[in-house]
Amino acid sequence: MALLAVNNINVYYGAIHAIKDVSFHVDEGEIVTLIGANGAGKSTTLQTVSGLLRSKTGSITFEDKNISNTAAHKLVTHGLAQVPDGRRIFLQMTVRENLEMGAFTQPAANVERDIETVFEYFPRLKEREKQIAGTLSGGEQQMLAMGRALMSNPKLLMLDEPSMGLAPILVEQIFEIIQNLHKNGTTILLVEQNAQAALSIADRAYVLETGKIIMSGTGEELLKSPEIKKAYLGG
Repeated sequence: MALLAVNNINVYYGAIHAIKDVSFHVDEGEIVTLIGANGAGKSTTLQTVSGLLRSKTGSITFEDKNISNTAAHKLVTHGLAQVPDGRRIFLQMTVRENLEMGAFTQPAANVERDIETVFEYFPRLKEREKQIAGTLSGGEQQMLAMGRALMSNPKLLMLDEPSMGLAPILVEQIFEIIQNLHKNGTTILLVEQNAQAALSIADRAYVLETGKIIMSGTGEELLKSPEIKKAYLGG
């Protein structure tokens, strides 16, 4: 049974039909990626799953419960966490305070342990523990946004464009961390413009184009696809 199942969703911005009959699923223990050009509908799809937008049709189920109309903040208690594009950390708070904010659904007794776990994934954050988040570099802010989401102990971690605006060496680091999270049991839904990096680590992938899924397969299959190479990999 799928951990997350998205069935036939249609999302509109006013008169604009942004997402058209999109269906996909994520099984427990997978990395699934949605790739596509800027404006293809990737982030809109993720925002619909996380309750920030509503679909006119279809259903979204998580652990076999229909969450189509569940408020976004309540989904965190169900075990679903999103790292939004643009990071959106609390800029005036310290690194530690941001992490503590991410633990609002967790028992107080677990917070210290979970912060230490985040620091194991992101040693840079431990070095910056008392630093004001707004003074961090872009890469460090991305790490903090991911760490804050992990503080809720999610069953599904959704990442929206984690490589955006980062130098290539930092992109490598972020994708290594995603792989480590996956190896340690976190299920991941990844939205990413960097198709090469995303497909290289994904179990399965879906290609979005103008709001529709036009292709799907394993990450390896899509990496080898001539159409994908031509459209997204510069080949």
